[in-house]
Amino acid sequence: MQIQGETSINKLILLYVFDKMQTALSEQTVVDMTTSANNWLNYMDCIDLLHRLLDDGFLCQVDNSDQDVLYTITSDGRDSLNNFYITIPKSLREEISLYVKNNGGKMRNRQECKADYYQNKDGTYTVFLKIITPVQPMLELKFVLPDKKTAQSIYKNWERKASDLYSAIYETLVD
Repeated sequence: MQIQGETSINKLILLYVFDKMQTALSEQTVVDMTTSANNWLNYMDCIDLLHRLLDDGFLCQVDNSDQDVLYTITSDGRDSLNNFYITIPKSLREEISLYVKNNGGKMRNRQECKADYYQNKDGTYTVFLKIITPVQPMLELKFVLPDKKTAQSIYKNWERKASDLYSAIYETLVD
């Protein structure tokens, strides 16, 4: 449900998304969520409004280490949303809330779980896996593997299995 030409409402939609997600978000995550995964905003409006909200002090950048720039809602943004959220159509508020409830964890995992791999000079492959928070990496793993197929398998499974692996490592090491 895209609302064309309604800049104030579209700003509130973005603030509502940040409020419902309850975590700092990368620009790519916000764009994916509001444009391609849903039709709440168009791409150009989303990018423009994200930066306007940042300039107006309703969003702020979160200082982070080596990951994408993250944004979060400020207290001014939350106040503005609390005062005017009723102008967002109720059906859209419900749609956003339901989407976040059903997909919020997956969206957070996508930006928190990073993986990469490359071929070494000796023909083996190295896979780097990370779980990152807005402030610093929580976990970093590096595997040297004998073949590309294994490296790709680990790379593809990381996002889905990262939290289970983190829990298993933590429980094993902390007795």
